[in-house]
Amino acid sequence: MNKLTEKFFSVLKIPTSSGEIMTTSSKHNSPQNKIISLLIIGASLGITYLPIFPVKTNVTIVSGSELKEVLEEISDKFEKDNPHIDLEIEIQGSQDIISNVIDKKNDFIPTVLIPANSELITELETTLKAQGETDIFYYPPEAIARTLLVAIAWEERGKVLFPNNKFSWNQLEKALKTRNWQQLGGDKNWGSFDFVTTDPTRSNSGQLTLSLWAKNDLNQNILTVNDINNNRIRDLFTLIKKSVYQPPRSTDILLQEFIARGANDADVATVYESIALHRWSQAKERRNQSYQIYYPNPTIETTITGAILKQNVSKQEAKSAEKFINYLKQKEQQIILAKYGFRPIIDLDLENLKDTPWSENIEGVEIEPSISIKPSPDNNVINEIEKIWNQAN
Repeated sequence: MNKLTEKFFSVLKIPTSSGEIMTTSSKHNSPQNKIISLLIIGASLGITYLPIFPVKTNVTIVSGSELKEVLEEISDKFEKDNPHIDLEIEIQGSQDIISNVIDKKNDFIPTVLIPANSELITELETTLKAQGETDIFYYPPEAIARTLLVAIAWEERGKVLFPNNKFSWNQLEKALKTRNWQQLGGDKNWGSFDFVTTDPTRSNSGQLTLSLWAKNDLNQNILTVNDINNNRIRDLFTLIKKSVYQPPRSTDILLQEFIARGANDADVATVYESIALHRWSQAKERRNQSYQIYYPNPTIETTITGAILKQNVSKQEAKSAEKFINYLKQKEQQIILAKYGFRPIIDLDLENLKDTPWSENIEGVEIEPSISIKPSPDNNVINEIEKIWNQAN
């Protein structure tokens, strides 16, 4: 019998040992007292030895669309290993994930946020602190996986637009101005040129695309707010905006539309390397040709990061969420992430990792591309990009 049970019976003046029970029984040696004594002994043993079942907790994960399928696979596995934790997955554009928490627009309580870029977690923390909140997350945000921003083009059109397999923002800008494949050296039956990217006010890949393009246009290594706020960049954004009418809110939605529309309606897109690798075989199967992957030089690497919110989240829910994030960082789950095209945060031999797109000789893919990899622009530059994009006609 544990101490808590003993104390409980002591308060009620109920005998707790066989000696006390026998003494009491001898004082009150009646059949009724014997029955009560046996019930007390049974209850005591039950409290002491029956297993204590953990309280079931619910964890709601909000992530970008590029993580949807891999999180569904890993969460099924996690729930089997941890039957006392239920996981729910909500998909939003990465910028929307942050904006919806700041503006309290969600109709559910998010526990874990996993946007496509750690910079967005920093933006959330900075904004909430400016609004007076001091304690935003339960634990320091944790890196889960990495990926790069890449361009993709249908194979035969990519060969015309990017000779020698070299991606060029200048060539892409020329194509947007010309908007005619025949004038670009392509087949006259290919019709007009179409570029697609995500909505930079809702998706991080769209923001990174505009920042790299602006950097190339200005021939600068680092962008500032003043660099973005000038007529040259306004003209560039206006040109891009005319091509990407009603841009998708997230990257995987864009790529699925790119595959569904085919080469006649979408020629070149900017997406994350992870989702480009994951959907490459689907495109080939559906279109009898696939797209080639191109690495802009420089490009930007994003670190997919998980953060556990404090707002309306209990300590028990936070512990369950932390368990899931730690689970994602284990080798077995990192291999699953690599299967979906992500770069792991631990040392893995990607080239020899079987049943992953890294070992399928996909056209253009490089495990160690010979390019310069830059950090994401800071939040002030991203905010200015969104502002100028909204003003572009």
